[in-house]
Amino acid sequence: MCEDKLVARILPYKQKNKQFTMEKNKITEVQPKKESSFACYFEKFSNKITRVSGSPWAFMTAFLMIVIWAITGPMFHYSETWQLVINTGTTIITFLMVFIIQQSQNKETLSLQLKLNELIAAVKGASNRLISSEDLTGQELETLKRFYEQLSEKAKTEMDIQATHSVEEAEENAEEKKKEFFHQK
Repeated sequence: MCEDKLVARILPYKQKNKQFTMEKNKITEVQPKKESSFACYFEKFSNKITRVSGSPWAFMTAFLMIVIWAITGPMFHYSETWQLVINTGTTIITFLMVFIIQQSQNKETLSLQLKLNELIAAVKGASNRLISSEDLTGQELETLKRFYEQLSEKAKTEMDIQATHSVEEAEENAEEKKKEFFHQK
């Protein structure tokens, strides 16, 4: 299976053909999700197509095809069939590319989320509430956004440009500053 190779690359702990990972200083067994051979093939295929379709050569090929199509217009008297050729070709290619690009985008988004989750988990002062925030509802995300907007507003009042805080720390700091300010008066 294609995922077995991936898990073996990522997880450093192995014992008798089992993969393990560290979790809260305990070693726990990880059972990789089995993917069908079609899913593995489609992933490899979509990765290759995405790379190739984003290359300058792919652009030049598409551009030349359109130029050739336009040049042949007078030969076919700009007939409906001549127009149908480019319309059908571009429609089919666009339809198929949607799925290929979406597969690649899903994988890249998941990878980015995992990297961000790792950073959040590793940073001492970071709020662990944001790990797996991609699973929150739109309303929950809007609530978090408002908290971070408040944090941003509070950070604007900081003199130290490198000062960072969690929402709670920022609120505590703001309260302490208020107390100090009013205590001095």
